[in-house]
Amino acid sequence: MYIVVVGAGDIGRPLIEMATADGNEVVVIERERERAEAASERYDCLVIHDDATSKETLRDAGADRADALISTTDLDATNIMVCLLAQELEVPNVISVVHDPEHERLYRQIGVNTMENPQRLIAEYLYRSVKRPSLVDFMHIGEDAEVFEITVDEGAPIAGLTLHEANEEALIGRKTLIVAVERDGEETPITPRGNTRIEADDLLTVYSAEGATQDVTSIFARAERE
Repeated sequence: MYIVVVGAGDIGRPLIEMATADGNEVVVIERERERAEAASERYDCLVIHDDATSKETLRDAGADRADALISTTDLDATNIMVCLLAQELEVPNVISVVHDPEHERLYRQIGVNTMENPQRLIAEYLYRSVKRPSLVDFMHIGEDAEVFEITVDEGAPIAGLTLHEANEEALIGRKTLIVAVERDGEETPITPRGNTRIEADDLLTVYSAEGATQDVTSIFARAERE
């Protein structure tokens, strides 16, 4: 693939490293001289020291023939301008980091695929790891919904119950769905059915339209864990 990466900062650098290591043809646009020089010395790619909000700069980077453009600068305003110009150049896949969640709707309106600020995602992951240790991983879907992985504690309200029994006791809300069950001794994940019994130490993949809130996750944790 031919990929244009805008920004060689904290987000851009690991992206450039992965993209070049995977054999892609990568062109980097970086406005700050020191970052541009560092990227040029470290990575096997063309680095252009210029302003990516100029259409001529994007043309110089070959954006008009690129398979994808990824904007990773620290400013949403810059990322939005770059994405608009990339669309004018008919780049088929335009992606950007979003720093302010309030700007998410604007990116969607202009048809740009987005990724929330990774630093914020890391902070959220660390906070959840402290607040809910059994929560292994999660992914946002839209504004509220999430898919997450969670380990069932010994003594959790759902431990030892079938999904049918859990539903009868109203433990699982209508907006929550257990998608898969991973269990020691099983080579492949179990596809849940009504008679599937949830056991302690099971790793569950759960979809929740309300997100991984305390009310949703509490059925998988020991009663004393608030």
